[in-house]
Amino acid sequence: WRDDRNFVLNDERYIGASILVAGPSFGVGSSREHAVWAIQQGGFDAVIAPSFSDIFRNNCTKNGLVPVVVAQEVVEAIWAAIEADHTVEITIDVTRLTVEVPAAGITAAFPMDPQTQHRFLEGLDDIGITLSHAGAIDTYEASRPSWLP
Repeated sequence: WRDDRNFVLNDERYIGASILVAGPSFGVGSSREHAVWAIQQGGFDAVIAPSFSDIFRNNCTKNGLVPVVVAQEVVEAIWAAIEADHTVEITIDVTRLTVEVPAAGITAAFPMDPQTQHRFLEGLDDIGITLSHAGAIDTYEASRPSWLP
């Protein structure tokens, strides 16, 4: 694929894109975090797809890659908008849980549980979430007998 000039990620029109628009079952077979890291190293901050592998989606949320689930018809409409104008603006609003392509008249809601939404809005990872409870952890540790492991 690296030498294939027709491979979409080698297309110069899309250099600098930060949103990957993909097909269904994205991430199937990718049970390690390395798949998410590779996508991020490719410059992507989010992936829009009709569905994701559960393990891959979980790895996305733990590593800061926004997984956006929308209907296949919405993905196809976004693809058509990109084909018509490769500079078309796509906006993912994690606060409102919407994806928008204003030039194509596309607005679609996407699901995200409140904890995951909070992680993205606050820029938190597992360590950051743990550290946000440092006071409670310190209080608990101070109340435990020192001889306990």
